[in-house]
Amino acid sequence: MLYSLLADALLFLHALFIVFVVLGGLLLLKWRRLIFLHLPAVVWGVLIEFRGWHCPLTPWEQALRRTSGEAGYDTGFIEHYLAPLIYPANLHYDMQLLLGSFVIIINLLIYGWAGLQARRSLSQGN
Repeated sequence: MLYSLLADALLFLHALFIVFVVLGGLLLLKWRRLIFLHLPAVVWGVLIEFRGWHCPLTPWEQALRRTSGEAGYDTGFIEHYLAPLIYPANLHYDMQLLLGSFVIIINLLIYGWAGLQARRSLSQGN
């Protein structure tokens, strides 16, 4: 039971990391120094998608599930948990490229918007 709870906690952490990669740039409006955590996270997330790698959290979660007596899975986190929500078939490399591109585009838009907001606040302060 403990290993199952740890696997679930790791799954939750993994999902939070993905949300942070995609939308974490919005937090820069409040905490600008977060850019030093967010940019490397975005680079990591994009590399995972573009290179077809598995996140190291995935095998850790799978091992915890097997140790708890649950069935593990052979695919990555995105293929196992997110792809069925988004795509009816298995996740293919072309889809991973699309997801990685989506992350880049969303973050460019967020960073551009955050930059405009910062510029406005600086000009109003002077």
